[in-house]
Amino acid sequence: MTSSLPTQPAQPAPGSRLRPLAALARLAVVTGFPLCGTALAQTPAALPHTGTLSPVTITGASLAAADPRGQQLEKPFANGALGARAQLDTPYSTTIVSGEDLADRQVTKLGDIFALDASVTDNSNANSAWNAYLTVRGVPLDWQRSFKINGMPYVGYGNTLPYEQLEQVELLKGPSAFMYGFATPGGTLNYVTKKPPEQFFASIDLGYRSGHAWGEHIDIGGRAGRDGMFGYRLNLTHEEGKPSNAVGLNRNAVSLGLEARLTRALTWTFDGIYQDRNAWGQTPTFATYAIKGKQLPGFVSGRAGVFAGPDQHLYTNLQLYTTGLRYALNPDWTVSARYSFAKQWRNRNETTYVLQDAAGNYDDYRYYGIQGHQFNYVDAMVEGKFRTGPFAHQFVAGVSGQKQLNRYSRGTGRWFLLGTGNIFQPSTNVFYTPGGLSTFRASDIVQKAAFASDTVHLTERWSVLAGVRYTNFSQHSYNRGGTVKSVYSKSGVISPTAALMFKPTPLATLYASYVESLEPGTQVTDPSLANFGQQLNPVRSRQYEVGAKTEQGNWTGTAALFRLERGAQYRQGNYMAQDGLEVYQGVELDGYTRIGQWDVKGSAMALRTRYARGAQNDGNRVAGAPSFVLAGAVGYRLPFVPGLRIGVDAKYTGSVKLRPAGDIALGGYTVFNAGASYTTRLAGRDITLRAVLSNLTNKRYWGFQYADYMQPADPRAISLNAKISY
Repeated sequence: MTSSLPTQPAQPAPGSRLRPLAALARLAVVTGFPLCGTALAQTPAALPHTGTLSPVTITGASLAAADPRGQQLEKPFANGALGARAQLDTPYSTTIVSGEDLADRQVTKLGDIFALDASVTDNSNANSAWNAYLTVRGVPLDWQRSFKINGMPYVGYGNTLPYEQLEQVELLKGPSAFMYGFATPGGTLNYVTKKPPEQFFASIDLGYRSGHAWGEHIDIGGRAGRDGMFGYRLNLTHEEGKPSNAVGLNRNAVSLGLEARLTRALTWTFDGIYQDRNAWGQTPTFATYAIKGKQLPGFVSGRAGVFAGPDQHLYTNLQLYTTGLRYALNPDWTVSARYSFAKQWRNRNETTYVLQDAAGNYDDYRYYGIQGHQFNYVDAMVEGKFRTGPFAHQFVAGVSGQKQLNRYSRGTGRWFLLGTGNIFQPSTNVFYTPGGLSTFRASDIVQKAAFASDTVHLTERWSVLAGVRYTNFSQHSYNRGGTVKSVYSKSGVISPTAALMFKPTPLATLYASYVESLEPGTQVTDPSLANFGQQLNPVRSRQYEVGAKTEQGNWTGTAALFRLERGAQYRQGNYMAQDGLEVYQGVELDGYTRIGQWDVKGSAMALRTRYARGAQNDGNRVAGAPSFVLAGAVGYRLPFVPGLRIGVDAKYTGSVKLRPAGDIALGGYTVFNAGASYTTRLAGRDITLRAVLSNLTNKRYWGFQYADYMQPADPRAISLNAKISY
């Protein structure tokens, strides 16, 4: 197999440039993976928590069809300070997307993961620095604090993960300060990498996606030693070529999971992930704050090469390593301790088109620089069950500490006016990043916390939950010369949560919950503002939620009513100010059912938002929050062709206000996707073929990214994948 690759940029991206076959051969040499047809003596393994693989599996293009358990409400969900418990027993709205579903839908960016969840709005672009932007219930996730890998913190900004290496993706909606500490109240997203299976498992898959990108992925795992004492899981990915919305892409990733059952009571684990991901010629972002009037330019294509050439790039490196010990004191009590180290680095040369009018004229502002982040995190927890008289308790307590170090480029001129142009004409502006860039220590952020929660089972049906986190927070900011510019600290921050739960049946839960959150105030980074450099006060949020969850054989369903009150922060004249509240009230419904050969999934959210109690924008809708979102998927398993499944899904996202002033709106839009998969056995091997056509109608629209920023829609693209499992 060979591929025609785009011309490399004048300044090559860091890291290797492996051709697909060369990369695959190197992976095989490293792992000893058999690329020929030699049979293996082992049988296919059962992945953790998924059950034994059958000779013929049926997959498809939607979440519901990919997993016969629908929303997987009985599946364990990581809840930080609450410990691990099933979605069904968690008194907050949650979503789990399985790794099998990610593969079926050939997910390539963050927004695609939750394409069938109406409470999530896509603001992401896989190949630009905006790739970690996501809105949940109208609230943007915090790219510094809302993202986890295996429950451990890292900075999400600029990082698109290797989705083929994930076991599942978990989303906790709403404030999460009790579970994880300071963060915006949109929610917390946790990526779970693949874990060691109980039996030997191995697979290799080859993929293609338009415009012209080829990828290879190897997944191998098993156990060794007496009674399977040692477990391992290794994943390797290489992709190279030209995706549909960038001039070029080269990514190499490896993840490793290890487990040692040292004794019957003591288990040691290690998880690591390393990725170099380099994109160039990516689609820029479009800023609208300079537009006079209420009219936006017409839609444009988001296809590769329309607005950017190989001079623009985003080079990233992500590393996260974690290790832990878990000791079972007895069947009811365990203690655990974990440590993680995370490091992110990115080299950016990216354009922002600052639109001037509805005719599409713009000023081309270019950013170039290096940015880096480092996390050290440690926690210790005790979890147990006990009784006091007639009441049963589920208790969790622990301590945690983390230090985040941020580095940014030295010097001036990192933002500069490169030229002008019109979005309906080819861009002729070119700038290659000069060498010699260096960074300085811009800030460090320390959090130290203690937490405890108790779920008291009053009867077999009724239970109450109460929890509290106590946090000390401090942030030091530094000048480029290394001297301290400002110090901000907040000690004794209390983040409580409480919930009442009722189980009418063992497979249904009704709940009412309350949770508070605290997030650091905005640090004013715009030098044109009069309070430039100021760290604003922390912002407190409060959420009230009532909901229901049930799993009834061939159908599942969830429903939630919620109200969130959050302190508002936005530009007022020449100042960045905190003024009044952002209020979010809504209802979300989600359900799945299987009817004969059909799988049907539906999701809806109705949301009402407003700015309240402020001197400015009072009564306006909150920027970026849609009033209505509807998503659904239908899959059909063809009875006359065993293993063949076809499916279609769609998502309607309602209009949003582009900025707090509410004078410009982005219209609603609907995106359709179609897919098919065929799974069978050949020569004793499981073979799975997948095809997905995204943005089926090649819909064009302006998508919201952030207040005053938008992007064109990703163009229609096809993804093909062939997988063989040993």
